[in-house]
Amino acid sequence: MKALCIVNGEIYKDNHFQKGTLCISNGKLSSIFDEKMKHTPDPMNTGMSDSARMRLADTSDINMIDASGCRIVPGFIDLHTHGAVGIDVNSASADDLEKIGLFFAQNGTTSFLASVLTDTKEQTSWCIQQYLEYKKRPRRGAQLLGIHLEGPFLASEYKGAMPEELLCRGDAALVEQYQQMAKGGIRYMTVSPEAEGVMDLIPVLQKYGIVAAMGHSGADYATAMQAVEKGVRAVTHTGNAMRLLHQHEPAIWGAALESDVYCEIICDGRHLHPGTVRLIIKTKGAERVVAITDSIMAAGLPDGNYHLGVNQVVVEDGDAKLAESGVRAGSTLTQNAALRNLLAFTGMPLEEVIPMLTENPARLIGVYNQKGSIEEGKDADLVMLNERNQIVSVVIRGEVLN
Repeated sequence: MKALCIVNGEIYKDNHFQKGTLCISNGKLSSIFDEKMKHTPDPMNTGMSDSARMRLADTSDINMIDASGCRIVPGFIDLHTHGAVGIDVNSASADDLEKIGLFFAQNGTTSFLASVLTDTKEQTSWCIQQYLEYKKRPRRGAQLLGIHLEGPFLASEYKGAMPEELLCRGDAALVEQYQQMAKGGIRYMTVSPEAEGVMDLIPVLQKYGIVAAMGHSGADYATAMQAVEKGVRAVTHTGNAMRLLHQHEPAIWGAALESDVYCEIICDGRHLHPGTVRLIIKTKGAERVVAITDSIMAAGLPDGNYHLGVNQVVVEDGDAKLAESGVRAGSTLTQNAALRNLLAFTGMPLEEVIPMLTENPARLIGVYNQKGSIEEGKDADLVMLNERNQIVSVVIRGEVLN
């Protein structure tokens, strides 16, 4: 792979933008130069000093990209998605997972977790095998970082799109079996704190390197706070499929807002009112919010009939609902749209919104040493945005996709 230099762009670093140059080698960010380093005449207008250009001269076959007028931000990370472009994660082959990743990349997502909806043990095992098959060879598009299991240890009262007959009590042996099968690839799991056996399971998830999130839950406040003390670190699609706050019983919603857990939010204007988005961010602080899509196979496609796991779903005006009950079932959102919605809903500047799609999810699942910010030595996952915050180009592990 040729070395790559991106010049003249506004680089998002240390939570603000500065004009400079990014140098990429072997898929990593090898050097970052800001305009303050420019001390001598620079005919290439790269923003680099003579000594910096000499370092580049030692490498051969350098591609140059002029990013004038663009702001360069870290690639987006989606921790909760069930599919896109006609592909449902629960029935996605290894090649299908790559197709999903290619679509995501067009929309600024450079890394993601495949969210497996509660399913039979046999089908969940098959999904894990497809993930392992995906990992065997280099793939194009957004990088699949691992698996998110949404269930099966969930409360039936708030099951949402989960098939009730497949929900079960917390089972450490099953978690161990799945994680061994996945070779450590299960990174994230949604559980209901009040479900039988789950409270004892939360430390087990930590033991196996799985980040625990609570959701699909009617837990009362005390139970939810106990789950946080046990090790829960996030809340799944906050405000949806959960018991809501009451002045006499704050419930799981109150625990989510009060504690230091990360809160997933779906910013499509349907799952959360813009005022609710502002409330969550104001209460939690932007550093504890993670913007996810919870997208289903209908993302990137027109209205029509689709499925989510074993459920039939109808999409009308981009809104996905279960055909049988009318309960909302995931979204058709993409992360570039979520970014623009966040900006519109909150009025916050871009530099304050970006961590919700980049740094925060990376920190939550423990990949911040590789992804989530623009720093030397990290993966070269980048998104270039124009003045309207539309995607101009995407770079994944040093490869320019568009």
